[in-house]
Amino acid sequence: MHINSTVLSGQGVLNDLNFLFKQHRHVIFMTDKNIINLPVVTKLIKTLLDTVHHFTLIDDIPPEPSHHDVTNLLNRMKIANADLVVGVGGGSVLDVAKLISVLCAKENQLTLEQLLAGVKPSKRCTSILIPTTAGTGSEATPNAILAIPEKSTKQGIISPVMLPDYVCLIPELTISMPNHIAASTGIDALCHLIECFTANIANPVGDNYALIGMDKLFKFLERSVNDKTDLEAKLNMLWASYYGGAAIAHSGTHLVHAMSYPLGGKYHIPHGVANAILLVPCMEFVRDAVVEKFAQAYDLLPDANLNLTNEEKSHALVGYFKDLVGRLALPTKLQELNISPEDLPYLVDSALEVKRLMNNVPKQVTKQDVLAIYQSLL
Repeated sequence: MHINSTVLSGQGVLNDLNFLFKQHRHVIFMTDKNIINLPVVTKLIKTLLDTVHHFTLIDDIPPEPSHHDVTNLLNRMKIANADLVVGVGGGSVLDVAKLISVLCAKENQLTLEQLLAGVKPSKRCTSILIPTTAGTGSEATPNAILAIPEKSTKQGIISPVMLPDYVCLIPELTISMPNHIAASTGIDALCHLIECFTANIANPVGDNYALIGMDKLFKFLERSVNDKTDLEAKLNMLWASYYGGAAIAHSGTHLVHAMSYPLGGKYHIPHGVANAILLVPCMEFVRDAVVEKFAQAYDLLPDANLNLTNEEKSHALVGYFKDLVGRLALPTKLQELNISPEDLPYLVDSALEVKRLMNNVPKQVTKQDVLAIYQSLL
């Protein structure tokens, strides 16, 4: 898969986007209620209003959107003749923006129901994605994830056609994130990187993205969480997140994400938090199958002991993950998420249904294995 997006990054990039807007007549601008009030976003909207003929603002994309949310959005907005979609926000906003860019394209004449059924689009209108969290990497993935309430799970709509024309990585847009959001989205990026690196479909292209991303994340995640004004750390975390998305585009996540889907789908646990609670036990489970890969990742840690054996490094990496989640003050027990032992049978069955990701686990995984991982979190 080729990622042909043009990436613009650095401080002040928002001031230089006018040249991208001039060639378009009808722009759909998508964000959420938190982001719309940021001064830099207000300024961007004014630039668009002064530049394009027709401007449609959608500022109420919910977190963890469902297919009903997107249907409701389509019913109340006019997407006909739109020739540019701009998405500014976290993964939920960017995923919906990707879907709208496809549904806008006259050449497709597709419905959301068809996309959910697996029909592949051939075109989209021009799109610009601007992430405001450093975690999902949605701007670099061919995926859009929607909740399916009827099944209490989530579903991915996947097509390289949804990859955007332009990505803007702007550190000023991430400084408003609360610490716990910066922490959980950062762990989401880490899960993308380490899972893609160790998946049984891993490959040299995806591995290269994963290694570059982990190198940045290990150096800058805690700095970016602890100091909102550290724009160097914020920018490097945006790049770590982007590389995580690029790794997904060439490889794929596995056990952590498969087991987190039902936590989000039924219990509405934020995606980064669900991944954070599962990171350590899932990595402990796969460790013996990916010792050399874990050793490579461990060597990227700023204080890595390069004299350890690969086996020792693999254990040390899992230990680092455990300590990192603790330092970031993220949940480590299911009870903290109001989930009880009675919920486990549902969680196990639902996780095993995510075959698209379970098939990527680098070792055989049984129903009893999945149950044991969930039980370890009680």
